[in-house]
Parts: sequence; C-alpha cells; structure tokens
Amino acid sequence: MVPRYSRPEMTALWSPETKFRIWFEIEAHATSALAQLGVVPKEAAAEIWEKGAAATFDVARIDAIERETKHDVIAFLTHLAEIVGPQARFVHQGMTSSDVLDTTFSVQLVRASDILLADLDALLAALERRAREHKLTPTIGRSHGIHAEPTTFGVKLAQAHAEFARCRARLVAARAEIATCAISGAVGTFANIDPRVEDYVAEKLGLSPEPVSTQVIPRDRHAMFFATLAVIASSVERLATEIRHLQRTEVLEAEEYFSAGQKGSSAMPHKRNPVLTENLTGLARMVRAYCLPAMENVALWHERDISHSSVERMIGPDATITLDFALARLTGVVDKLLIYPERMQANLDRLGGLIHSQRVLLALTQKGVSREDAYALVQRNAMPVWRGEGDFLTLLKADPEVSAKLSGAELEALFDLGYHLKHVDTIFARVFGTS
Repeated sequence: MVPRYSRPEMTALWSPETKFRIWFEIEAHATSALAQLGVVPKEAAAEIWEKGAAATFDVARIDAIERETKHDVIAFLTHLAEIVGPQARFVHQGMTSSDVLDTTFSVQLVRASDILLADLDALLAALERRAREHKLTPTIGRSHGIHAEPTTFGVKLAQAHAEFARCRARLVAARAEIATCAISGAVGTFANIDPRVEDYVAEKLGLSPEPVSTQVIPRDRHAMFFATLAVIASSVERLATEIRHLQRTEVLEAEEYFSAGQKGSSAMPHKRNPVLTENLTGLARMVRAYCLPAMENVALWHERDISHSSVERMIGPDATITLDFALARLTGVVDKLLIYPERMQANLDRLGGLIHSQRVLLALTQKGVSREDAYALVQRNAMPVWRGEGDFLTLLKADPEVSAKLSGAELEALFDLGYHLKHVDTIFARVFGTS
C-alpha cells in the first residue's frame, strides 16, 4: 500500500486495529454460540464480550508476542487472555487459525466491496450527467485511430456508463461469492466444534457458511473476486486511454481539468499533460497484476497449506486500496473534464466530407450499381481528398459515373451530419432507461 494512492476509509479497513477487532468478534461470537449449546459457561461468554469489546488491542504487544511464538493467531489469543483473564480459556474452543483468518478476510473483502460499489455509483452518476450534457454534441468516431463516421460525445460516455454498470453487477456477484464463513476446525470436519457455531457466526457477520471448507475457504472464490477487480481496472484504463488520446494536441477534443497554479512540466511552462489518466493507466496495470497470484492460490495442498497467506496479506489491501483510489480519481476526471465541441466539429470537417463515404456507397447500390463498382467509384473520389486535393462532395458531383446515378441534391442530402445521430435517443434509452 502506497499512501500516495490511498484513501482513508479503505486503508483503515486493512489496519491491524481493524483486523484484530474482527478477530475478536469472530472468537466472541463463536464463544456465545458455544455457550448457547452448553459447551462453555454463559457467564464466561458474557465476560469475554464485555472485556474484549471495551478493550483497545495493543498492536505492539501482539507483535512482540508473535516474535516469540512465531504464530499470529496465538499471539492475539495470548494478548486477549491478558485482557479477559481466566475466562479466556473458553476462547477458540474447537477452532483452528484458518477459521479466524479466512472468515476475517471474507469480512474485509465484503466491506471493501461495499466501498468499491459506492465508488462505482459515484462514477456512474458522473458519467450519466456528462453524457446527457453532451448527448447531441457531434464528434468523429474513430476506428484504428482513423476518422470513421460521426457519433456524439454523449454516446462515448454512455458506452463507458454501460461498461461500468456491468462492472458493478460483476462486483455485486463477486461480493456475494466471497461472503462466506468457515468455523469448522481442523481439516474442516467439525469434529471439535458444532456446525451450528458456524451458522451463528455467519449470521452475526452477514456471511454464509462455507459448504466445505477443508480448514480453509476454497480460493476459487478469491480468484473470482480479484479477477473481477482486474476487469474493473481494465475498464478504468479503457476510459482513461480514450481521454488521453482526446487530449493529444492534434486532437484536443477533451482535456483534463488544469487548475490554477498547476504545472505541467518542469522544463516547458506551456505543457498541460494528461497526468491523471496516465496515472490511472498505471494503477490499472497494478490491479490486474494482483489477479494472477490470486488464481495461483487456488491450488493449495490437500486440506490446506499457507502458500496463499503471504500473497493475500499483500494483494488484499493493495488491490482494493488501489482500485478505490483509481475509481475516485476517474470520477473526478469525468466530473471536471473540459470538453471542446468546436474542436470536435473542426475535426469532423477535417477530411473534407470523407466521413460520409458509406452513405454515398449505399446510395449508389440502391440505384442499381453493384457493391464492387460502387466502392470503386467512391474510393477513386475519396483518395484525392485524403491527399488534400479537393473536396469530396465537389469531386463526386463532377464524376460523370456518379452524377449519372445521383443528382447534386441527392448527393448533398447524403452529407447531412444529423443523419448519423437519429438513433442517439434509442442508445440512451438502452443505457439509462430514458433518453
């Protein structure tokens, strides 16, 4: 976790203080369930809750104990016993370390999901607002980076909204899949702890019991979760890359907000660089990088090993903190994005009408010309314009084979920009529910 790319709420979720508080709650809930089953005294469970809930767990003390025991959960339980006293002997009855660690990780990932879902909601709101603002702002669509046919800037943003809406749905599903609890003891057989304890703890924490934990929650769940984060990061990069291209000097149809006093270059005072979206591209690479080790964690030995543990101590905080920061940054970029309709129009006009070539092609086929011949007629008039040698409409009117099929008025009608925007309402209705 790098402070530069972190936000407080998500960072706090992964702090030692938060982790130990969740550990205590799992142990205390399990003890309460055991008390209801008559396995431990009810007064013991009540005292554990009372003293533990009021305690501030000493991270330095736990770390000191772990340096001796070489076991993090035992270190915590030892410190908890120092706080609770003799009744602490009833804590962790029939449980194993993975019960605490895996269930805690589930709780943290669920809470992280809720933060990320709120981030996505904010981004979706910003995208919809800007999309509606520029619903009918004409701009050139590009394929292979080359001018293709007209679209609108609102449609560009509507596409991003639809993509992030899918990301949100995937995250909701990933959250549900990761929200499982394991309190099943050594090798997951419940030999020393009643399955009803797991049911109780799961309900208290808002989780579902893991059907077969084998001492650990199966890591295919975690692989799916981090894969979902990676896909979201890729969508972040897609929109960031689009904005970076649109900010290029030769294009300059949109631009990151440049605040008063901001500097673009240490050497060149004139520079206004797309630093935020370049940063987002880099952060997306990092989130995707955490996906592969999560997948490699799936193949654990037998009922459990801990080869996954060191991996998850890193990727859990880093992936969620980084994506949280990236989504918030992207929302700010979209919200303050500078958009230049005049430049969009100038770029639309840059190729002398070539963007209407398909309409001319189709019109010629409707007049009885074969598609192959129509393509050749249009292309032979388009290539001089591409080289800067004339205007497309003028050349078409002057071509006897074209004018034999299409009158001047018919050709002019084919160059109507509004023709390309006639289904924008349909697209918006599909994305937003209303046009």
